[in-house]
Amino acid sequence: MPYERLDKDVQMMKAAGINVVRIAESTWSTVEPQEGVFDFSHIDRVLNAMHKADIQVIIGTPTYAVPTWLVRKYPAVLAITPTGQNQYGARQNMDITNPDFRRHAELVIRAMLGHVKNHPAIIGYQVDNETKAYNTVGPAVQKLFVQYMQTKYKSLDVINKAYGLDYWSNRINSWEDFPSTVGTINASLGSEFSKFQRQLVTDYLAWQAGIVREYKKPNQFITQNFDLDWRGYSFGIQPDVDHFAAAKALDIAGIDIYHPSQDQLTGTEISFGGDVTRSMKGGQNYLVLETEAQGFPQWVPYPGQLRLQAFSHLASGANMLEYWHWHSIHNSAETYWKGLLSHDFEPNPTYDEAKTIGQDFNRLGSHLVNLQKTNKVAILFSNEALTAFKWFGFGWGTRETYNDVLRPLYDALYRQNVGCDFVDPSSTNLESYKLLIVPALYAAPNSLLERMNRFVQNGGHVVYTYKSGFSDENVKVRTTRQPGVITEACGVSFSQFTIPVKVALKGDPYQVGAENNRVTTWMELLTPTTAKVLATYDHPVWGKYAAITENRYGKGLATYIGCGTSTAVTEKIVADAVKKADLWGPDQAIRFPLITKSGVNQQKKTVHYYFNYSAEPGSVPYPYGAGKELFSNAAIAKNQQLQLAPWGMQIVEEK
Repeated sequence: MPYERLDKDVQMMKAAGINVVRIAESTWSTVEPQEGVFDFSHIDRVLNAMHKADIQVIIGTPTYAVPTWLVRKYPAVLAITPTGQNQYGARQNMDITNPDFRRHAELVIRAMLGHVKNHPAIIGYQVDNETKAYNTVGPAVQKLFVQYMQTKYKSLDVINKAYGLDYWSNRINSWEDFPSTVGTINASLGSEFSKFQRQLVTDYLAWQAGIVREYKKPNQFITQNFDLDWRGYSFGIQPDVDHFAAAKALDIAGIDIYHPSQDQLTGTEISFGGDVTRSMKGGQNYLVLETEAQGFPQWVPYPGQLRLQAFSHLASGANMLEYWHWHSIHNSAETYWKGLLSHDFEPNPTYDEAKTIGQDFNRLGSHLVNLQKTNKVAILFSNEALTAFKWFGFGWGTRETYNDVLRPLYDALYRQNVGCDFVDPSSTNLESYKLLIVPALYAAPNSLLERMNRFVQNGGHVVYTYKSGFSDENVKVRTTRQPGVITEACGVSFSQFTIPVKVALKGDPYQVGAENNRVTTWMELLTPTTAKVLATYDHPVWGKYAAITENRYGKGLATYIGCGTSTAVTEKIVADAVKKADLWGPDQAIRFPLITKSGVNQQKKTVHYYFNYSAEPGSVPYPYGAGKELFSNAAIAKNQQLQLAPWGMQIVEEK
């Protein structure tokens, strides 16, 4: 801070209804200015001030940004990446496996927590920050990888066969000769190294959580602020972290969600991030540890949008909302990532709107907290498939990723108000869903694909996209006709694929118009065995092949999308699958920009949120039992029209 104003900040926080702050993360060079010399006075000042004001505190371990003295004394703490060793300055530039980093990280964590552990303001701890392996590939990490491979495979002959390493003389004949994966042309080896790097993150967070658990009180929690794939905003599944595995070491999952604003505000990223995070712990409520208040200049919210965003987080099951950060700073990397307060520290329209959020959270919180959601649709995602797809997506030179396949499917569910969870191959609850959406499951073991076949046979519905079932868990292409094991349930096969050029779906089967009827990116030349053809290609050569099929298998139904489709066609396919799974209900009469979400609150009453993600007013019919609108306290009757202001909302609690 450029000048002393803690009391003023606390006063303004209280006026805004803020009742929790997060402190101490990334402060290693402040709390330990020299090795073994600790100064926690600034933490004590804030803790005491917050406690006096009845504001609760989450303490972050300070380990994601290393101090200068550590790098000077132990230069190897800076990660060696494929482009060389990192330089000092940026955060998250270290090798999280480095023994000197680990030793000193543990010392500073223990010193800090030993100092603050009895402070009554603390409600929980955050371990590290948006942790990754940071592309660390140096000799020490390579040694760990070789040990990992020895433990997993035992024999080089097994690896050579499973990975096809005879190709281009990549065969490894001695453990001492095991090469770095930096230059590998072998997707199997490269993908395994990516999996190993994700395991480093899981182990590192479990290690930190284990230390913190020695100090925390029984009524305090441990969390982590996971983040998502980044496209200038939060976009899809994080490629560098196995969230479901890493979350096991935590008491509560946390997430950082950043999204477009102004005319580009749709709520999709809020919903996506919330659904992923809620699913990490089997439906448990979660914490939003970071989201923007003002953020980038292009994100300064229109009037009403900050409120809309805040309650959208709650509607997905969030139990807390924190802004990164409180005030706009005056120097360094995030100078123009603006906080709740601008650089003048004075009230502004965003802060004033936050005050109304705080008032409503305080007034309505008991009706909205601990919202329990039950969905019958889930997206089956896979970190292994994501990594393999990065190697073999749509051909050389293409930029599309796994998330480019996944997000349109999620967006189609969101825009049609179909509630959704996420599951991965480790999930034990796949069979509890009626419909699974499976994007680009390029790499998967036989056991998972056979499980999916049984899911359909027993009455489940599945929607697969292209590039599913293609390779095994080692990214080795199956020798059977594609799509491999799932051919049985899908009733379709193919042996060739191509890139579409001036290809459409014959006859516009989904009635979307010529512009939206085009085939994009990828096309598999499908031949049905038992499947019903839903669409064929409109092309002088490829016209004899199916593009989209569905197949009755046992008691269930499998849909296979063999090509890239427009947003409009994707929405029609998803809607058709939801209807055939008997999951289409009154909420689906509403569609984007009007969004509805629901759940059961801690009073065991169903709560319905209605959001208007538009600059135009809207209205929706309320089709459920009589209730009360929580903002106005007005009685709401079944079939009553709810009026939604631009960027506005209403929340109805059933009686």
